[in-house]
Amino acid sequence: MRPLGYTRVSTVDDAIATVGADSTSTFLAGGTTEIDLIRLGVNRPDLLVDINALPLRQVDRTQDGGLRIGALARMTDVARTPEVARHFPMIAQALLLGASEQLRNMASMGGNLCQRVRCAYFRDGVSPCNKRAPGSGCSALDGLNRGHAILGTSEHCIATHPSDVGVALVALDAVVHTAGPAGERAIPIDDFYLLPGDTPEVEHPLGQGELIVAIEVPPAPIAERSLYLKFRDRQSYEFALVSVAAAIDVREGKVADVRLALGGAGTKPWRARRAEAMLTGGPATPEAFSAAAAHELETAVTRAHNAFKVPLAQRAMVRGLNRAMDGGTR
Repeated sequence: MRPLGYTRVSTVDDAIATVGADSTSTFLAGGTTEIDLIRLGVNRPDLLVDINALPLRQVDRTQDGGLRIGALARMTDVARTPEVARHFPMIAQALLLGASEQLRNMASMGGNLCQRVRCAYFRDGVSPCNKRAPGSGCSALDGLNRGHAILGTSEHCIATHPSDVGVALVALDAVVHTAGPAGERAIPIDDFYLLPGDTPEVEHPLGQGELIVAIEVPPAPIAERSLYLKFRDRQSYEFALVSVAAAIDVREGKVADVRLALGGAGTKPWRARRAEAMLTGGPATPEAFSAAAAHELETAVTRAHNAFKVPLAQRAMVRGLNRAMDGGTR
């Protein structure tokens, strides 16, 4: 065991000051990912700053009908909030499908968005991995890559982002609110997740000491008929091979508005904007859904073991849209 410091803070300002002053320190919330990575020797902070006493657990409707979720709200609490389940069902469903009850009771919303990838090469602490050791290479490119990404990849990383609720939040144009040494920021969630490109070790635009304080979801009437579907090897607390967050507004047979995002397929929660653009204004038919899904996956880059994700993602999108057409019934 290596020495590891621990301290608690009771205010946001103290949390920012403590972590901002020490590049070897990190925030600790639920710890469901951080502690695992410390035990594996992947993350090696010298100081854990416990932020669980901060007043960041509220889940409230905003005056305009949106949603504001405190960064320390637990996944279970958010999923069970009646306003979330009623007005933003894809968020509640993504949370409930995301982990076991025990983990959901501990894991925070902010921590969920910042969790590290589940790539075995990243977590084994030994294999070449550009996320863990920049410039060392990516073992997954020619290795066991069945669970890896087909969208947003680069020659430096093909790991998928594991968050389920991140997919729903991307579909709903959520905004991540932060506070840090340089002040407060509001980051559109699609910009919060960075593509690997040449710097896969940089996953978020957060600076040292910058803390997520809340997640805001803008009002979206379309969300009331939304859903989240997850396809995996086993139906009990497994990471997604492919998942889809879907909502659709159809008027007189035409698509007036549509929201689509994929999980398990991209290096970040993947907003299916190509499919959305193709669908909007067109007929709301299974044939149109299938064509739009195929259009979205035209940019997919597959490897030796994950080519099956292309047809799986296409079918998942079509199923999600068809079920959303039926009012989100499961």
